[in-house]
Amino acid sequence: MDKVSFTQMKDGTKEDYEFLTAHEIDHTKHTAKRLLKALVDLDESLSGYQITRLGHSVQSASRAWRDGADIDWVVSALLHDIGDIYAPYNHDEYAATILKPFVREQCTWCVATHGDFQMLYYGHHLEGADPNKRDRHKGHAYFDDCAAFCERWDQSSFDPDYDDLPLAFFAPMVEEVFARTPYDPEVIRPGAREPLTNPERAAERQA
Repeated sequence: MDKVSFTQMKDGTKEDYEFLTAHEIDHTKHTAKRLLKALVDLDESLSGYQITRLGHSVQSASRAWRDGADIDWVVSALLHDIGDIYAPYNHDEYAATILKPFVREQCTWCVATHGDFQMLYYGHHLEGADPNKRDRHKGHAYFDDCAAFCERWDQSSFDPDYDDLPLAFFAPMVEEVFARTPYDPEVIRPGAREPLTNPERAAERQA
């Protein structure tokens, strides 16, 4: 079988759906490679900054890596703007949806809300914008984490003179994260908080 027999889902047979399930399982094994390609495609996205959107992504991840962040944080930093091309009005939620089955809840929440937190840096320059938009999240367990995410890795990562690590450096980490069992409770860990920085690990990585 290379195609299902039905034209309406309600008419599908057991064999049809067994075939599709096997096909979809194989397809999901290549998610990481598609995401890495999508990162390269970010260079067709919004321009005007001193570096490209891909450059911003790898710079954010490079800063996270050099801060000693764990793999969930690093991959989240790398992919946090991957929605820029296809979801310019909710790119943060788009990226978070991609990450949600595979990284800690803490990281997903920060990616999903970072657009609100970033307003702190430029909202006061734009008529009708709210520089304090992040305040709607005050009291949330991950509020301080997202504030730090934006301050350390996002708003600071537009520097053409920064020594970015190449995208290929991060590829094995993306592969590792997206090879995880989706929604594994030991990965998602609702309510768990891990620090963004780890001085000892950072020192080892910069040695």
